[in-house]
Amino acid sequence: MNSISPSLNMMIKASEKASKVIIRDFGELENLQVSKKGPQDFVTKTDRRVEKILISELSKSKKNYSFLTEESGKIINKNKDIYWIIDPIDGTTNFLHGIPHFAISVALQIEDEITCGLIFDPIKNEIFYAERNNGSYINNSRIRVSNKSNIDECLFGSNSYGIKSIYPKLNLRNSGCAALDLAYVGCGRLDGYFHNNINLWDIAAGKIIIEEAGGKVNDIKDFEINKIDIRAGNSSIYEKMLKKLDNF
Repeated sequence: MNSISPSLNMMIKASEKASKVIIRDFGELENLQVSKKGPQDFVTKTDRRVEKILISELSKSKKNYSFLTEESGKIINKNKDIYWIIDPIDGTTNFLHGIPHFAISVALQIEDEITCGLIFDPIKNEIFYAERNNGSYINNSRIRVSNKSNIDECLFGSNSYGIKSIYPKLNLRNSGCAALDLAYVGCGRLDGYFHNNINLWDIAAGKIIIEEAGGKVNDIKDFEINKIDIRAGNSSIYEKMLKKLDNF
């Protein structure tokens, strides 16, 4: 394994522990599809359980760090400028429908700077992670963004609004999981990603993974944490993508 910081090591161990709950509950979903109550409540409980495990594990040796999470919002501790940013399950609608495409996303932000991030796909057992100035990895193998420069040959991730607004000009996918879309830009499976009004916990880890893999991401500091417009891509097509997105 490449040399990683204690913080990132904690993130990996916490997400591996939490993933056991996700895998087990995902297997149980088939039995719930026929119940009257339906799986919605079940998924919410899974979300909360996963978040609780992550908070508990990350607090063990960093008791004073604060949290920003999808389920609980801000949890302010002694260190008000250091945040763990957590999305326990990004892609809950996929999870709900038995589609195996969702992820745990965890990032560490110190004084407005994301210093490390992790995106863990428990079903495919793929763990993407990066630290500032230390490169990006998937399962211990170094990753880089794609080197495509012809925008017509590129594949982009977005949401349904993005697809409706500029389709058919770009080749687009809407996978229902922003965290994995960004991780896929980082490892070259996708060439770019764009989305409006997205939450910080959906993109914090992906941002550093792409940057450390040699890609470009716009500055998100001036946005509200739940209304971020994100643009990400390999360095060759980033500017070309922005031109196509003038009206988005």
